[in-house]
Amino acid sequence: QVQLVESGGGSVQAGASLRLSCVGSGFIYDINSMGWYRQAPGKQRELVALQLSHERITYGASVKGRFTISRDDAEKVTTLQMNDLKPEDTATYYCKMNAMYNDWWGRGTRVTVSA
Repeated sequence: QVQLVESGGGSVQAGASLRLSCVGSGFIYDINSMGWYRQAPGKQRELVALQLSHERITYGASVKGRFTISRDDAEKVTTLQMNDLKPEDTATYYCKMNAMYNDWWGRGTRVTVSA
């Protein structure tokens, strides 16, 4: 059984930093992409960052220059370093791994940024 577990969320003030981590466990291998998405109340889930390889990374327009994604394939871990957080970054953050012809999602970690 594949399981993704996020951690690192919390409540911070604007301008602060947080580091999210997502660990994959179970029978998951040959991971193609690792990514982060977020969903704010009343809004659709949106892409935050997607990493296909160390060179092939896509960021959402609103986070570019502030967030950095990284991955460790051996450990099945993806991390999201979030700097200069803004109130509009408030959302539940989900990690996703694409592997074995499936998308696997975590249950999310909540990030709240106050002004």
